[in-house]
Amino acid sequence: MRKKIVAGNWKMNTTLQDGIKLAQDVEALAAQVNNGAVVIVNTPFTHLTEVKKVLKKVALGAENCADQESGAYTGEISAAMVASTGAQYVIIGHSERRAYYHETDAILNKKTKLALANNLTPIFCIGEVLAEREANKHFEVVNAQLANGLFDLSEADFSKIVIAYEPVWAIGTGKTATSAQAQEIHKVIRETIASKYGKAVAENTSILYGGSCNDKNAAELFANPDVDGGLIGGAALKPESFIAIVKSF
Repeated sequence: MRKKIVAGNWKMNTTLQDGIKLAQDVEALAAQVNNGAVVIVNTPFTHLTEVKKVLKKVALGAENCADQESGAYTGEISAAMVASTGAQYVIIGHSERRAYYHETDAILNKKTKLALANNLTPIFCIGEVLAEREANKHFEVVNAQLANGLFDLSEADFSKIVIAYEPVWAIGTGKTATSAQAQEIHKVIRETIASKYGKAVAENTSILYGGSCNDKNAAELFANPDVDGGLIGGAALKPESFIAIVKSF
């Protein structure tokens, strides 16, 4: 049975002190919820070690990792460094990384393999921009991102991946894909995975929705058979709103 997951992405927000307080509040509220959902906070690199100390029920993840193992890459943080903090997850290929830092499928493929080699669970992001959606290329785009980013992995390694679908046109815009739109593309993603790795692997892959999901629309989105949770941005910075999303299952 695939996991139901709510993963918060803090992005470039909170000082270390604010982040510790936010994590404490999320942990306290999450401890009161027993619906089987996996709750994750993905924090800035600077916060990982200290935030890990306050988490018990909530899992810890990073927002990114480098595409190199180690060496002369000033300012980069390797997957091994992330894992050494006690983090269990890492977001790879977020739409902001793809857009602002020009991360290609080849780069994201390298990051994914390094994450897996260090026993981190990648939350691998895919999704189309507005022009691609309006040109009816959204299925083509996400399928290419899956194939080029992940489909050279073994079945065993792919089985460790969490997918996050981001309709890029709905992030931070206040727009949200309708429940039907979310289900439609999540179903296509699962079918594409099945065509490569078989139905059993596809049925066990958690596919999260990541486009302005909040405590008002989460229940409707999560009610879809192929939507297994959310990758949450803005609402992840508000403990009550974030845990309300967790309760939406």
